[in-house]
Amino acid sequence: MKEINVTGQKRADLGKKASKEIRKQGLVPCNIYGEKKDANGVPEAFSFAAPFSELRKIIYTPHIYVINLNIDGEHHTAILKEIQFHSVTDAPLHVDFFEVNDQKPITMGVPVKLVGLAQGVRDGGRMNLTMRKINITAPYQQIPEHLDIDVTALKIGKSIKVGELSYEGLEIATSKDVIVCSIKMTRQSQQATDDAAEEGAAAAAE
Repeated sequence: MKEINVTGQKRADLGKKASKEIRKQGLVPCNIYGEKKDANGVPEAFSFAAPFSELRKIIYTPHIYVINLNIDGEHHTAILKEIQFHSVTDAPLHVDFFEVNDQKPITMGVPVKLVGLAQGVRDGGRMNLTMRKINITAPYQQIPEHLDIDVTALKIGKSIKVGELSYEGLEIATSKDVIVCSIKMTRQSQQATDDAAEEGAAAAAE
């Protein structure tokens, strides 16, 4: 994965009013979680704020990143976990990060990249991508920017399921039965097939 740097500052004042004031300053309220848990087994987090100008690079993108957080001089390596958006403006209201390390594998969604021109598309079909990300479990350094899927041989009416995929050093966490992509017959290609069948039948009858 690509890396990106984000700076932040710890928050002392929490709550809705404080968060609103932070947003007025061009900052976004954030939490970072790690492996540490409280007495009830709930992951502990500490709060900070980061500039929207830096966060937008990792929020409004289909790409995934390893994020190097510098929070008042403390360094953390993390991934983006969850974003809350305003229902009207689509502005980020809150961002959660998850701290990662070299030892423990993580699970995250990795974008799918279809490679090649499918035979079914050559024949007039339409590619239907139903799974844009596949969950992968691995140490964060081994997680790629995207997962290549060769669709060259895929024909009309056929599909590729998660269970047909494998990647060295990566464990696929998404259910094997999930369809990643398929090729549907378009109306035009169906009409062409029907016309060809009618012509063939007519020729045979002569």
